[in-house]
Amino acid sequence: MDSGRKTLAVMGTGIDRVYPSRNKTLAQRIVENGALVSEFPMGTPPYSSNFPRRNRIISGLAGGTLVVEASIKSGSLITARLAMEQNRDVFAMPGPVSSPQSRGCHQLIKQGAKLVEEPTDILEELGVIHQSVRTVNEDPCAGKREAKSEPESKFIALKAIDHQGCLFQAIQSECELSIPELNTELIKLEAAGLIRQEGGRYFRLG
Repeated sequence: MDSGRKTLAVMGTGIDRVYPSRNKTLAQRIVENGALVSEFPMGTPPYSSNFPRRNRIISGLAGGTLVVEASIKSGSLITARLAMEQNRDVFAMPGPVSSPQSRGCHQLIKQGAKLVEEPTDILEELGVIHQSVRTVNEDPCAGKREAKSEPESKFIALKAIDHQGCLFQAIQSECELSIPELNTELIKLEAAGLIRQEGGRYFRLG
């Protein structure tokens, strides 16, 4: 949305029920330049059984599905399976072997999902860019120069990240940002050289 692209949100509730309720402002932003999509009747509450059912629509609409963290019994693996059945690409990000949240991703990679370490891995697989383009155009300092102008104190998420590494969910629960807001901050922090992302965890630098 911040880049002006159209965004679709597939809901596990009726289209008049935003869940969680704190996402009402986000939902309005999506409506202004995209769409809210639901197969459920108006007024349908967020029953847990609705979300795996909803996920088949998400995987069907998308060119590919990326799984960042997943336990062996995670609903994310259901979505990945649906994507495979729909002949869509499946991507998985590896993580620490000791983490239960990494086992689902590792299982997907064993089953043929493409291992992803950075966004360009996905873009190359989808044919959006080619390896030669990335090599020629890559300027690791460009993002850092742009983001360095923003003071560290501006980033709420930075306070929740330590040198031992933190999972996305743990950072979100501590800083109480929405997923889009946190994603934006993490991208800026990484571009500024203040954090690094490895195996699904974020590490503070310096």
